[in-house]
Order: sequence, then structure tokens, then C-alpha cells
Amino acid sequence: MTGLRYTPKMIAHLRSANIHSFCKKAIKLMFIIQDKSLIKLSYIFIVKTYKQFYFIGIKNNIFALLNHRNIKMSDTIEKIKCLIIGSGPAGYTAAIYAARADMNPIMYTGMQMGGQLTTTTEVDNFPGYAEGTDGPAMMEDLKKQAERFGTEVRFGLVTKVTLSDKVGGIHKVVVDESRHIEAETIIISTGATAKYLGIESEQRLIGGGVSACATCDGFFYKGQDVVVVGAGDTAAEEATYLANICSKVTILVRKDFMRASKAMQHRVEKTKNIEVLYNTEIEEVLGSNVVEGVRVINNKTKDTHNINVTGVFIAIGHTPNSDLFKGVLDMDDTGYLITQGKTTKTNLPGVFAAGDIQDKEYRQAVTAAGTGCMAALDAERYIGALK
Repeated sequence: MTGLRYTPKMIAHLRSANIHSFCKKAIKLMFIIQDKSLIKLSYIFIVKTYKQFYFIGIKNNIFALLNHRNIKMSDTIEKIKCLIIGSGPAGYTAAIYAARADMNPIMYTGMQMGGQLTTTTEVDNFPGYAEGTDGPAMMEDLKKQAERFGTEVRFGLVTKVTLSDKVGGIHKVVVDESRHIEAETIIISTGATAKYLGIESEQRLIGGGVSACATCDGFFYKGQDVVVVGAGDTAAEEATYLANICSKVTILVRKDFMRASKAMQHRVEKTKNIEVLYNTEIEEVLGSNVVEGVRVINNKTKDTHNINVTGVFIAIGHTPNSDLFKGVLDMDDTGYLITQGKTTKTNLPGVFAAGDIQDKEYRQAVTAAGTGCMAALDAERYIGALK
């Protein structure tokens, strides 16, 4: 694309616009409008305006809308064998196995097609990728494989569930507050979303320099100084990704050690423009409309000082996306769904859970894929036992 020029004022405006949130809301609105011509025009606008910082997942989501075979609102109830709620390694693997078992699965991806892995820059530990890959490419491979066996992948958000407590009962689902589906089995693979610190100034500046996705928003901070909050693998990966873009990255660790794997800690240590501050927490994010710095406190000495940065990336963990099932499915105190023994069975017959929605221990793509396989097999056996 030629002829598009960004002025400093435009960049400042775009940085404060929370593009990630805007695009997700815009896509959902386009889905509700159900107008193909409008969707195409909107897509052209988004691409032309944001091509230089095009963030992973949006293009796929919009194309899913353009290719959606059921673009018109449905006033009938769709009856299916297997519904998969959520994408990602767990959902796509479940879809592959369910499709091969002639269960004709339908998947609703949620607002982030491909799940959390679409924000991962490097994937070196997933079997089969000898040279490594990146999250979006791997998710696209899994999606294509699921579709090759007959899975119908749809972009949409499940907004209501009415689950049966009887063996052989029908589970009722509403998608985007309009489409009604009745399923014999449901596989839940809704994953988890990023946590924030909960500080007033942080919440106020989300989209104005505070982000939970370095891959999505890192473009805005090229050549600038940023901080990353967290001590685990996610924080280490975000920091090393940003180090390739930013002038300096400071990792703020609340304790006196990092929880990240040794491999990730070594990567951090080898990156020259990353500094790690231990026993350090953010007291306040500075700035009125955009981030201008952070005031940090040493939680042992109680000393405070300011760090001049333009970006704050929060990487302190995730919250399971289980609100839809509260009061219906058994879950632990933090909201992770509880499955029975070494299965993916929930407390309701015909409802299964896979991936990060039920796994807070391992949280790896390969383990999520494994539980996706298990969920499909459990669902297949459940239907088989009803005959």
C-alpha cells in the first residue's frame, strides 16, 4: 500500500484507541448487522487504516464472516450431535477427532479465533514443527485440518446455555443472542483471558499505553522504553518479543525470583536490552490520556521511584472464561471447570471440558490438544452408549 502517511498526532491517537478492543467490537457489530457489503467495506477500511500494525487474528475473523454460510439470521432451531465452544489447540483437536468419528461437529470460535496462541510469536515445543512455527500459523494449520475432515468452523459468540442434567438430554445454546442450537454433546474449550493489576490508573489507561498483548500492540512502541509486569513464561516471552522492537524493556517482578522456566529465564538473561527489577511493584501508572511512566515501589525497602516509559504490558496470569457456566457446572474457587478423574467429563452428562478452561497446572498447547482429543473421544463414547 502506498500513499498512507502517519503523523505523530495520528500515531498518538491510534495508540490511545485500544485497537484490539475496537476491532473485536467492530467485528461483533458487523456480525450482528449481517450485511456482506458493509462487512467488505469495513474490512477494506480496517486493512487500509491499520495495515502497518495489522494484528494477528483480525483478518481471519473477518474472512470467517465473509465466508459464513449462514449469514442471515436463523429463526429455526439447529439440531446437531456435537457443538464445540471455543477454538485454540483444544477446540481444534477436539474438532479433528469428532469429525473423524462422524459426529459432524460445529465449532463457534468466540471473539478470538485460534485462542490465546494467536498472540504467541514463537512456538518451538509443539511436536511436528522441527523448525518451529508461530501461534497464528499453527492455529491456521489446525483449523484447516479440522475443516478437511468436515468440521464447520463458525465465527460467533455463545451468549446463553441451558444444559440438561439427564443422560441423553439435549443441551440448548444461543449464539450471538439470535441463533438457537440443540446439541447432544458439548465440548467446552473457551480457554482463559489475561488478568490485570486492578489499579485505577492502569484501568484508566488500558488502550492508552496499558496492554496485555505485546504481539497486538508492540508496534506502537518501536524504539521506546516499556515495562512488563510478571514473573512467568508469559512475561518472559512478552519481554523478549518487545526487546526486538523497543529500546529498553524492564521486567517488574513482585518476588525475589522469576517463576518462568529455565529456558525462558536464560532467554531473558541473554537479551541485552532487558532489565529485571525484583521485589518491585507498580504503585501507579503515570499519565493523563496516555502512559508517560510508572511509579514503582520496592516491597521490601518501601523505596519508590519513577520509570519513564510509554508502554505497560501486564503478564500476570489468566482468568478462565467460565462465566457462562457459573452455577451450572462444577468449578474451583478461581473458575476453572472441574473434570472427573482422568477424563474430560463435567458434572453434567454429555458436557465435556478441554484445554485451559480446566487446566491451570500445565497450560501448554500440547496438553490442551491432548485434552481436546480426550474430550472428543469421551463425547463419542457417550453418544455410543446411548444407542
